[in-house]
Amino acid sequence: MKITEHLQAAKDKTLFSFEILPPLKGQNINSIYESIDPLMEFNPPFIDVTYHREEYVYSEKENGLLEKKIVRKRPGTVGICAAIQSKYGVDAVPHILCGGFSKEDTENFLIDLDFLGIKNVMALRGDAVKSETYFKPEKNGNCFAKDLVDQIYDLNAGKYLDEVIEKGHNTDFCVGVAGYPEKHMEAPSIDKDIQRLKEKIEAGAEYVVTQMFFENDRYFDFVEKCRESGIDVPIIPGLKPIATKKQLSVIPHRFHVDMPDCLIREVEKCKDNAAVRQVGIEWCIQQSKELIAGGVPVLHYYSMGKSTNIQKIATAIF
Repeated sequence: MKITEHLQAAKDKTLFSFEILPPLKGQNINSIYESIDPLMEFNPPFIDVTYHREEYVYSEKENGLLEKKIVRKRPGTVGICAAIQSKYGVDAVPHILCGGFSKEDTENFLIDLDFLGIKNVMALRGDAVKSETYFKPEKNGNCFAKDLVDQIYDLNAGKYLDEVIEKGHNTDFCVGVAGYPEKHMEAPSIDKDIQRLKEKIEAGAEYVVTQMFFENDRYFDFVEKCRESGIDVPIIPGLKPIATKKQLSVIPHRFHVDMPDCLIREVEKCKDNAAVRQVGIEWCIQQSKELIAGGVPVLHYYSMGKSTNIQKIATAIF
């Protein structure tokens, strides 16, 4: 089923979903199952699977020249999504990026997903690789998530890149996009960021999943601004429980989100990360309860491949 169909079938009941990372290269599919199994009792209608683009390292050769080498740290998202749908009978939502993909790569990726019966995709621009200060699109690739949405909906209309194919098979993807309650780090203002989000919706995106946030007012204010701008699709809140003291600096730096002072103080009081983990669980439970009371369609948790804290939160909520 499409994500939009799941939301319609829920009849205003808040659903549970989560996102996983592909395992590091060298691990097998069981590492994925071990993180998913404890969460299946909460009946997730869909599971997101992130995509990690290839990166490059440069090593010096004996002659002093640099050799460029591709590093692929995580196995492919397509196979993982197929395995999840086969084993659990739930919809897998692969992330698809502009970065690292030419338009032809994107089309082939989508064709594979269509063959597998995967009906949902999350369209993202993606971040710059570590060697770049700013994001650079692939040669002959999509520059922005809106361009990626355009390409997906061209395929839904049977329009392929190959001009020889005058009328190809129409795919039927439901497309989600990202939203940023505290604005994307590259956007000059929240209003401009919402304008860009609206462009993705007008291109055909059917739902939004937000970046993590730790103050619910940020989410509710964001939704209100989106509605005022004319965005009327479901806006799903993304949540991540804090688990280590280090994340007090890592999360704001990497994801450009703020943390409330009261949460920071509670984390700083903790003697070890086990105590931090409990603070994060309790905070996320309270966030979840308030969001359900506010009528959110789904609570979407960023598990980062670890499910024990998500399981405790879901047990208290669902």
